[in-house]
Amino acid sequence: MFLPLTPAKIKMSIISLSVAKTAEKFGGKPAIIYRENVITFAQLQEMTARLGNAFVGLGIEKGDRVAIWLHSCPEYVLAYLAALSIGAVVVPLDLGLKDELVNCLAHAEAKLLLTNKFDGVDFGKVSSCVRSLRHIVFCEETLPELIRNASDRPRQVNQAENDPAIIFYTTGTTGSPKGVLWNVRHLENAPRTMKHFLRLDEKDVKLCAVPFSHSGGLVYIQNCIAFGITMVLMRRFAPAAFVDNIQRYQVTCFHIVPAMFQSILSLKKIESLTLPSIRWVAVFGAPSPPELIERFERLCPRGKALNGYGLTETSPPTTLPPLDKIRRGSVGQAPPWVEMAILDEKGRQRSVGEEGEVAFKGWIVADGYYKAPELTRAALRNGWFCTGDLGRIDEDGYLFLAGRKKGVIIVGGLNVYTDEVEFVLHEHPGVKEAAVVGVHQDLRGEQVKAVIVPKDGVTLARGDIIAHCRRRLAPFKVPKIVDFVAELPKVGIGKVAKEQLR
Repeated sequence: MFLPLTPAKIKMSIISLSVAKTAEKFGGKPAIIYRENVITFAQLQEMTARLGNAFVGLGIEKGDRVAIWLHSCPEYVLAYLAALSIGAVVVPLDLGLKDELVNCLAHAEAKLLLTNKFDGVDFGKVSSCVRSLRHIVFCEETLPELIRNASDRPRQVNQAENDPAIIFYTTGTTGSPKGVLWNVRHLENAPRTMKHFLRLDEKDVKLCAVPFSHSGGLVYIQNCIAFGITMVLMRRFAPAAFVDNIQRYQVTCFHIVPAMFQSILSLKKIESLTLPSIRWVAVFGAPSPPELIERFERLCPRGKALNGYGLTETSPPTTLPPLDKIRRGSVGQAPPWVEMAILDEKGRQRSVGEEGEVAFKGWIVADGYYKAPELTRAALRNGWFCTGDLGRIDEDGYLFLAGRKKGVIIVGGLNVYTDEVEFVLHEHPGVKEAAVVGVHQDLRGEQVKAVIVPKDGVTLARGDIIAHCRRRLAPFKVPKIVDFVAELPKVGIGKVAKEQLR
């Protein structure tokens, strides 16, 4: 994650080497701040080594799967680093999983599960249903003793850059979760990309409210170790507490998803605040409406808000803009070591400015979908990983997204991109959140449906939304159905469950 793998094989894992190097340089500096408790880089190194040895004592060997099913907490960070340090494969699992928990554990052939005793979860049943599972370690009860009784000497591990490192299970709104397999070298991309575009260094303080089960959460751990950055960690995202933490700890930067960004800007007190410590904020997902970007930048006299892009399959972030060359509406450029292209339906590269499917090539592309060769082959065309997102690249290499291939609504034979309509809806001053889906209609194929969450204390009518959209969109793109709800159904890390909205 943190150091280039040269030569191809090393005696100590790249994680152990990186943690040791950072601890040597920043030993007494806070690495993690969690609920006012501080773990220094020296303490982080020692506890990582001890927990890694404790895992070995439980029979975990190189290549074995160690699953983590926890809230965001320092123990999650330790488990990540400790498992990777002994050459084990980490399986970070979303706390929102229910029946899928057993399926993911069985599919990954997890040997150890680190978790807590959550209400309503029958861990006896979990254990009996997952044949590979040898240990369930309950963090609050057992972990302190395991760490205390283990050696603090890092394990010797022969490691190659193509050794498996992580299996991320993506929680789609439909179908079974897919396991995205990363190797050791994939851990190198995030620090390199963020250094290249955003100039991270040890003076930065990052605020993390993105779950560690998500690749975006792992980026915080990578940044912490790679640059000696202090990570202020929240158990879960709460917009008011998030802003309070920015002020209290003089946070300089963070990355979040659009739903979090909108929640922060919907706070009643937000307009009366200033956040002078902020240097940059990156929002990953669909480009944020200019009105939201401008509102946030008014709060941050030294800061910039920008959009980035990446998928779990491309060890994100995959694109970002340079801080001094942000282009509104764009999610930035690919770094020099990543190839990016726009492909047509036959896999041919399109010209500058032409729209097609966004694709990437290079060592940053994941090793595939675990135990799913057909899915892997379907995502790759002539060495290109095809994202399923539509976009165009301008003459300077900036990527502009148009929406998902599956997010296209066909109205009377004309294409309507849901992202475009959602973008316009979010510009309405009374809209807190919005989602757009296609609803089948016999005569015209589909019609556009908008589901709106009004801002607190605001009453909206269908006519307000229709009039607003008519000023910005072609008539066939204007929603014909408008529903108002208290909240949008979501899965994973703020992803709207659009199937439920239909």
